[in-house]
Amino acid sequence: MSLRSLDRFHVPLSGFYFLYFAALGGLIPYFGLYLRSIGFGPGAIGSIMALLMSSRIVAPLVWGWLADHQARRMVFVRLASLLAFVAFLGVYAAKGFWPVAATVFVFGFFWNASLPLLEATTMSHFGSDPGAYGRVRLWGSIGFIASVLSLGAAIDRFGPWSVLPVLSVLLSGIWLIALILPEAELRGHLGHPGSLRQALMRREVFAFLLACFLMQLSHGPYYTFYSLYLAGHGYPESVIGALWAFAVVCEIGVFLAMRRLLARVALRTVLLGSFALAALRWLLIGFFPSHIVILVLAQMLHAATFGAFHAVAMQLIYRFFTGHHQHRGQAIYGSASIGLGGAAGSFWAGRAWTAIGPAGTFALAALAASAAFLIALVLMRPRTAR
Repeated sequence: MSLRSLDRFHVPLSGFYFLYFAALGGLIPYFGLYLRSIGFGPGAIGSIMALLMSSRIVAPLVWGWLADHQARRMVFVRLASLLAFVAFLGVYAAKGFWPVAATVFVFGFFWNASLPLLEATTMSHFGSDPGAYGRVRLWGSIGFIASVLSLGAAIDRFGPWSVLPVLSVLLSGIWLIALILPEAELRGHLGHPGSLRQALMRREVFAFLLACFLMQLSHGPYYTFYSLYLAGHGYPESVIGALWAFAVVCEIGVFLAMRRLLARVALRTVLLGSFALAALRWLLIGFFPSHIVILVLAQMLHAATFGAFHAVAMQLIYRFFTGHHQHRGQAIYGSASIGLGGAAGSFWAGRAWTAIGPAGTFALAALAASAAFLIALVLMRPRTAR
C-alpha cells in the first residue's frame, strides 16, 4: 500500500473510531442514568441494556455474511450507520418499558453492524503488525474520553436527558464520515482457506470464544451499573465521568505499547493476564466503593481487562480466521463475546443487583473472569496462540 493510500485510509478510519467510541462513551456510562431518570428500576435497566447487547448476537452474523458475499463492503457500513442514527431518534418518542426496549433493540441491530465490518478490514491491512492496529484504535479511546468527560459535566448541569441530543449528533457524524471512507483501500486480502466449520471446530478456537464470552459476561455489572453504583455512593457525575475517562487513558497506553509488548510476550500469556486482572478488578470495585484510591487503581486495570484483551483478541481472530472468513470470524467473535456475553452479563447483573447486592454481583463477575482464565489455560495450546 502506498503512502498516499495509507493516508487516505488512516484519517477517515481514525475519525470513524473517534466518533463511534465517543457515542459508546455516552451509551455505556450514562444511558442507564437516563433510563433511571424516566422511572426504570435496576431490573428494567439491566434488561434494556441486555437487549442492546443481544442485538450484537444477530447483527454481526447477518451483516458479516452480506459483506463476505459483496465486493463493496463500505456500502453496508454506510447503510448501517444511517439506519442506526434514524432508529435512535425513536428514543425521544418511546414511553414505557416495551417501546423503549424495542427501540433500543432495533437501534442496536444497526449500531452493532458497522464496527465488526470495519475491524475485520482494519485487521486485513494491519494484522501482520500487532502494533499498527493499536495506533489506529487509540483514536476510539480518545473519543470515549472526550465523551465521558464532557457528558459527565453536562449531566451535572442539565440532567440525564442531555445524553440524547449528544448521542444524536455523534451518530449523525458517524454516518457522515462513513460516506468518505474509501472503498478500494478497504477490500482486504481474499483467499480460500477451507471451510468456516473447520476453523470453528479447532479446540483452541472454541476455547478462545468461550473464554471471551465469559470475559464479557463478567463485565455485565460494570457496563450496566458502574455509574449508578458510584452515584449511589455520593459521587457526582463529573467524578464518575473522570473515572471512566481515566480507565480509557490507561487503555491508550497499552495500545501504544502493544507492539513492544507482543514482541516479548506471547498472545496467550497476555490473554491469561487480562483474565486474572479482570477478576481482581471486579473484587476491588465491588468491595471498596467508598475508597477513591482503590477505585482509581481498579480503573488502571482497564488497561489489561479491555486494552490488552481487545488487542490480543483482534490478533487471534486474524490468525484463526483467514481469507474470505475474516468478516464472519469477526462476526462470530462479536456475537459470542460482546453480543451473547454482554447481553447475558447485563441481564444477570440486573437480577443479581437486587437479589444479592452490588458486592455479591461483582464477586460473581470475578468468578466468571476466573473461569475464563482456567479455560484459556487448559484448552488453548501455547504454540497456537504465540
